[in-house]
Amino acid sequence: ERLGHGAASADAAAWVAADNSDADTPDRLMAAARDRFGRLDGALISVGGTPGGTVTSTPDDAWRSAFESVFLGAVRLARAIAPMLAGTDGTDSVNGTGGSIALVLAASVRVPLPELAISNGLFPGLAGVVKMLAGELGPSGVRVNGLMPVRVATDRVRELDALRGDPDEVRARESQRIPLRRYGEPEEFGRAAAFLLSPAASFTTGAMIPVDGGAIRSI
Repeated sequence: ERLGHGAASADAAAWVAADNSDADTPDRLMAAARDRFGRLDGALISVGGTPGGTVTSTPDDAWRSAFESVFLGAVRLARAIAPMLAGTDGTDSVNGTGGSIALVLAASVRVPLPELAISNGLFPGLAGVVKMLAGELGPSGVRVNGLMPVRVATDRVRELDALRGDPDEVRARESQRIPLRRYGEPEEFGRAAAFLLSPAASFTTGAMIPVDGGAIRSI
């Protein structure tokens, strides 16, 4: 209830314009959190989508740019945030109260996606980073998990649908391939992310959680 009231207030959030490929970005973001809230309890690292294209058609510059922002940017953030989370409340880390990091990944962690070569190359690697960090940070009480959204109705998904024709027709067609027969809503993804970051998931770490309506068919 307190979170709900707080979220409705303009004072509940702070905004920082940042370039995820900039090595100074983690320090700026953590400084903003300390200045605004006095502490950091968790972090949802969402680095955005990757440009489309096949392996053979995607130039080196596109790969380098995406690696700097999507892959290395996420690694830098998680690496920098971890020590701050480990000392969040000053309690013994064995109590599992060291905070939580969640990385927004993609279905390409489990299955290659057509025309998204960079996503297919980078996000499985980030899933490996999530697993390693979960092992490295677990003793300090910090949990690390990954989220794999599929067909959540964001502007990015609509943009990708538009590349394949009329976006409404593509949405209707793709919805039939999802067991729940619809796209997800952003707030549904938000609730899943909030769960992973919250004490309700205090014994969950190193997991890759699909938020996909059942679309990912692999086990």
